[in-house]
Formats: sequence, structure tokens, C-alpha cells
Amino acid sequence: MEFKETDIQGVYIIEPHVFNDSRGYFFEAWKREEFKQHIGDVEFIQDNESKSSYGVLRGLHYQKGSLSQAKLVRVIKGKVLDVAVDLRKSSPTFGKHVMVELSDENKRQFFIPRGFAHGFLVLSEEAIFTYKVDNPYAPQAEAGIRWNDPELGIEWPINPKDVLTSEKDLRQPLLCDAEVFE
Repeated sequence: MEFKETDIQGVYIIEPHVFNDSRGYFFEAWKREEFKQHIGDVEFIQDNESKSSYGVLRGLHYQKGSLSQAKLVRVIKGKVLDVAVDLRKSSPTFGKHVMVELSDENKRQFFIPRGFAHGFLVLSEEAIFTYKVDNPYAPQAEAGIRWNDPELGIEWPINPKDVLTSEKDLRQPLLCDAEVFE
């Protein structure tokens, strides 16, 4: 695997070494010692999976405080545009984001450390999205930021009227009103 740190410290794009032949392909999706060597010792405790159709935007979500989550995300079917927003108030990149295309073709993974909001937009007819987390879901700690907050400057490649999102995500606060990390 090749680990590429992005412009925001701690956020990585991971490119697997894919072995193709007439039968299909094989690659190592996660290898603890290699991950530990490049990123650190993150103890993933749960795998999650979602299926969504074109135009679905999930996010921008995070959990607050000691219940925050680091995530290792990838797409096993389809294509998404994945975004991580730095919510660490003391960070020089506070409020900035990293955007990466994840697909079943490129097999990239995206590591998002604690202290970030996360979301994705489905660009294919449907997408199956999977991710590891290092803390369980805790409803009392859940939070979010509005996906179309102008302060974030995220250029989603879809007409906003075509975005399908939850009522909860439509009511998320702007970054200036959100509870962030120190």
C-alpha cells in the first residue's frame, strides 16, 4: 500500500497494490502493521456499510469529544466524492477540507482522523460504501455541519436541487455555529 498524506496533517489517501489476472483481482485492503507504521496505532472496533443511489449526500457528520471517531473509508461498488473537514480549532487548517474520489475502480481508501467532519456524495447509479471506525456510534455525541455551508467552499459537482439528503442533515448548523474540537 502507498500512504499519501494530504494537505491537511493526519488525513491520508491510501492506494493499494492491486494484482490483476484473468480471474479478477486481489489486494490487501487493510494491514495493521503497515497502517501502524505509516499512520499510527488506531484500534478499529467496528465495520459499517451503506448503500446509496445517485445524488445521495451523507454528511457532514462527526461525533464530539472523547466519542469522536477516526474512520478508514472505501467504496466497494460505484463511485463517490468523499470529503473530510478539519474541525480542530487549534489546527492551521481549521475549516479546510480534503476531497477525494473513491470508487470500485481506483480502490482508494481515505483515512480521516478524529476531529474531522465527514461526508460523501454518490456519483454513480448506486454505491456501496464501507468504513472502519475506532469508536462506536454514540447518539448523544453525534453532530454535523451543513453540507452546503458557503464558508467551507466545498464544490459538490451536482446541482443542489438534485442532492438527496436527510431532514436531519438539512438542519445541521453552519461551521460558525457548530461545536468543534480544541
